[in-house]
Amino acid sequence: QVQLVESGGGLVQAGGSLRLSCSASGGTFSRDDMGWLRQAPGKEREFVAAIRWNGALTSYADFAKGRFTISRDIAKNTVYMQMSSLKPEDTAVYYCAVATFRGANRARDFRSWGQGTQVTVSS
Repeated sequence: QVQLVESGGGLVQAGGSLRLSCSASGGTFSRDDMGWLRQAPGKEREFVAAIRWNGALTSYADFAKGRFTISRDIAKNTVYMQMSSLKPEDTAVYYCAVATFRGANRARDFRSWGQGTQVTVSS
């Protein structure tokens, strides 16, 4: 089974930036679409962004478009998400996850998420 470890979260003021990282081990990282999901307290886990297995195509939730950028380094088994213009409503635990099929863009279509990294955006 794949093991995912997220890092890079923290406390930032509104308008600030963070770069999240996800290190993967095991599994078939180089052949899987990867994604970022997030979950705020009391809310359902939601899709944020995804990237194709080969990094050629990305997709984003509407709230992330123009602000978040997902990327991956296949050689390093790592996926990243650069987050800018952060808003208080972005506060959540962010999870890295493996897509169950290529082109997935719904939270329910991802699996094997890690422990998550907390992102807190102050107003």
